[in-house]
Amino acid sequence: MEVVNPPTAYRQELPNSTATLVLGILSIVPFCGNIGLILGIIGLIISKDAKRLYDANPDAYTGYSNLGAGRVLCIIGVVAGGIGLLMLFMWIIGIAAIIGTAAGWGSF
Repeated sequence: MEVVNPPTAYRQELPNSTATLVLGILSIVPFCGNIGLILGIIGLIISKDAKRLYDANPDAYTGYSNLGAGRVLCIIGVVAGGIGLLMLFMWIIGIAAIIGTAAGWGSF
């Protein structure tokens, strides 16, 4: 006979669910800058195995809400970090163009 819902005492915490949540929170903190992009990617990578474990046997683990929230925060952090990195590159290119124009590099 198979037990459908084991008691909470027999369920274990989903590995890396809290770490994913912490990395997700840190990835969206505005003062982290481009480090948030790196933290978000790391959070998504470590959450992949935990999600696979939970999908295989959802009744054996607790803490899936932390994992889900952490994954969403990591995705937001990766998108925000990517936009920030793109804006940084555009700013550098703009400054280089202004300096190049002022120095006469643009005239042939």
